[in-house]
Amino acid sequence: MTAPSTLVIVPTLNERGNLPVLVSGLMQHPNVAVMVVDDGSSDGTGDIADALAQKYAGRIDVMHRTGRPGLGRSYIDGIRRAIAQPVDLIGQMDADLSHDPAQLPRLVAATTHADVVIGSRYVPGGAIVNWPRRRRMLSRFANMYIRVVTRLNARDCTSGYRCWRREALASLPLDRFRSDGYSFLVEMLYVAAAQGRRSAEVPITFVERRVGQSKLPPAALIESMLTPWRLVATKEGGRGRMGGTGRMGGWAR
Repeated sequence: MTAPSTLVIVPTLNERGNLPVLVSGLMQHPNVAVMVVDDGSSDGTGDIADALAQKYAGRIDVMHRTGRPGLGRSYIDGIRRAIAQPVDLIGQMDADLSHDPAQLPRLVAATTHADVVIGSRYVPGGAIVNWPRRRRMLSRFANMYIRVVTRLNARDCTSGYRCWRREALASLPLDRFRSDGYSFLVEMLYVAAAQGRRSAEVPITFVERRVGQSKLPPAALIESMLTPWRLVATKEGGRGRMGGTGRMGGWAR
């Protein structure tokens, strides 16, 4: 059976040392293409992306953003272009090598029974490498906090490693999204859950970045704390749960 065609969106900001390694790994998979959404990197990441697009002609698309910066804005611009492409699936990955390209086929396979598949650190088989205990505790607390406030049942609501069916991603009302940092990922899941979209979580091994610096400003932490309450208070997309038959929840190996 032919693997479904998959376009992986990779937002970048000063990732020139990581991007070639990530793209090389993704190019090992047939029927996988990459869209690099560069947010005005000052280290030449955009030029590296253009060179990769020439090396892997027809499989790499590069978007050079000049508008309002931010992870959420980058994803919205990338998604708008991606859903217009004749592909079956659209993936999301970080550019810092924390997400292993070798694990992508497992996410792709799980879309057989789900509209969105989350690469999860917090289901059986999931793991985190090279994080200090304090950061592990903060991440687990954040996910617990999100689940309590929003009633989402996914174990890893903040994971940026995901694979969507194109029609499910196209149904999200991107024009109404207000989150910009990593809480954008939570808003995506909340709205999809409200639409009754099915999900699965597959275990991944998350590895702390080896090159460059983390880009999580204090403002993003504050936004992450406030966003779940805003979603519930305004009922963005209506009320939905991740869990139960035919709803957002569960996990697959």
